[in-house]
Amino acid sequence: MKIWKNKNFKKIASFLVLILFTILVLYFSLKDHYQEIIKEIVTINKCWLILSFVLIFGYWFFKAIVLSKIAKHYTDNYSFKKAFRLIVEVNFFNAITPFATGGQPYELYSLKKNNIKFADATNIVIQRFIVYQISIVLLGAIAIIYNFNFHIFPKNNLLKDLVTLGFIINFFVIVGLFIITYARKVHHFILNYFIKFLGKIHLVKNVEKTKDRFSNYLDEFHVGANKLLENKLEFIFLIIILLISLCCLYLIPLTLACGMGHYHDFNITECILTSAYVMLIGSFVPIPGGTGGLEFGFIEFFRSFLKPPFLNALMLIWRFITYYFGLIVGGIVLNFKRKEIK
Repeated sequence: MKIWKNKNFKKIASFLVLILFTILVLYFSLKDHYQEIIKEIVTINKCWLILSFVLIFGYWFFKAIVLSKIAKHYTDNYSFKKAFRLIVEVNFFNAITPFATGGQPYELYSLKKNNIKFADATNIVIQRFIVYQISIVLLGAIAIIYNFNFHIFPKNNLLKDLVTLGFIINFFVIVGLFIITYARKVHHFILNYFIKFLGKIHLVKNVEKTKDRFSNYLDEFHVGANKLLENKLEFIFLIIILLISLCCLYLIPLTLACGMGHYHDFNITECILTSAYVMLIGSFVPIPGGTGGLEFGFIEFFRSFLKPPFLNALMLIWRFITYYFGLIVGGIVLNFKRKEIK
């Protein structure tokens, strides 16, 4: 069992799982229309392709605005350039870990390296997470309400259940965090009963140490949430900026479709809301990058507007730009950073 506790082994295992699922996705995407799909990818209009890359940089750019804006409450020495670089680096750690769990620890580490106190760094990460999560839930809610009224997707119980599950998970992440933070009875129950129970069934080794760490985390979250809500206008501004960021990400399928000559198959609204549906499914896939789940969701939802082989080609380019490109760029930036430190 010791081998599973080794960090290097976990990283290698994550990469192997990612490679395996990537190969499976490529196989099932290309097996029926291989030549047509390759032709669509090779002949895509380069201007529309460049615009798609501009949008992914826009997604990072607006996320960096939010990070730098929050960080300025704690330090005057954290520039937008540093914030943008951190967003790019975090892409790498989010991409190689299940549920994108590797990004936040690295974010904390990087902020501390920039001479920001650990408590302040924790608050910055917490506040950015809250704003991001609210933005995801808002767009998801709009997508669900829109489809309920206009029925742009065919009835499919599996897809409906997956989207509902994804929305519920994201919604209750926010609700749960606020309940744990502000409801002292829940706080007391977790510290005095739940953690003790986990200790009795040997899932927690040191109960008192775990209670202290959890209590400190709740205190930090409480401070961060209050700080965020102190200035309601800024809070709303940050949500709007992140909504713009997400719209940049969610519009990439449209620019790629235009690059393939499909200008009128779906519009801006349909593209953003369909992408929101896709991301809701990918949010609970326990594989690095949501690999497998996101591709499945993309194919099934955009099937309402496009058919193979165009749909398969679109999905492959979209997946490269929105996932693998960020992983590659993040890895390159991290490599340069290590050289600078040396």
